[in-house]
Amino acid sequence: MALSPLQQSIQQQRKLVGELLADTMQRLATQLAAHMADRATLEQMLEEALPHITYCKHLYVLDVGGHQITDNITREGHDPDHLGRERMDRPYMQGILGVTDFKLSEAYISRNKKRPSLTAVQLIRDRQGLPVGFLGADYDLRELPGSGNIYNEPSSWRQIKGDPAIRGGLFLQSRTESAMDQRIDVVLPLITELMVEHGVFHGKLHFSSSRATVWLVQDPFSYRILNIDELTDPDICLALPRAPYTERAIVPPGLIEPIFDLFRELRFADETLYLRAGSLNIVNGMVALNFSCDGSHYLPFDDFLERGTAFWFGTLGR
Repeated sequence: MALSPLQQSIQQQRKLVGELLADTMQRLATQLAAHMADRATLEQMLEEALPHITYCKHLYVLDVGGHQITDNITREGHDPDHLGRERMDRPYMQGILGVTDFKLSEAYISRNKKRPSLTAVQLIRDRQGLPVGFLGADYDLRELPGSGNIYNEPSSWRQIKGDPAIRGGLFLQSRTESAMDQRIDVVLPLITELMVEHGVFHGKLHFSSSRATVWLVQDPFSYRILNIDELTDPDICLALPRAPYTERAIVPPGLIEPIFDLFRELRFADETLYLRAGSLNIVNGMVALNFSCDGSHYLPFDDFLERGTAFWFGTLGR
């Protein structure tokens, strides 16, 4: 199965972190191998090495059975609380023996600080190449360097099924006319006007609860909730200053009205399977739909316009 953009971003970041650590951990493990029976020497070597292992919070050594034989060595000094701890059952120790000499764990929530963490584990081998222990290095995700890249949301149709209890009782319910349903011919032109002329780049219409949530180019970190009275009063345009259609938009302004018209069709086409909420983001071009069966769909605006109502009700019925 192909990796999602988010998974690809995670994989890239893990590769960067692994490359940053692997050689340093291997060299230190080689130096430690001759001193596995001498706790004091091991801890002294870890103290000397810690400043040279970038971003590391703790260093420690385990015997070949996974028992910790040193204190945790931190930048603040020794932490003896973990001496003797059994670590072989921890996620970062799984599948290392006989598979690899160096492993960077999946992210996990630490037991003590309850924070997202990573652990790097390097197998320690003696001169004959036999395993004699492990070198462990713990990292707080907050302190690791970022790649500097934000992953891109996929621009393809995605379907997410909702609450099974709602789906199971679907045919026992029917659409109840809302205040927005009654004034839909006023609401849709007004929300279109706000997107084209007043800087709304993302708008979500909650048909069943008769409200809208909008985000403005002029103030993208906050959202506004518009009730049915505001959504049916053209004076709302006086409260939101005029703004040019953002250059980042990929949805042509002339297609916003047809998109909302299709929302209307999906709202009224069937009394059992109907649209509860729909949103449009003109910057990433994505349409989001939530139906009475509690199923959600995300797809590009042009793909949405190409699909008729028959497609949607055939999909929802599966």
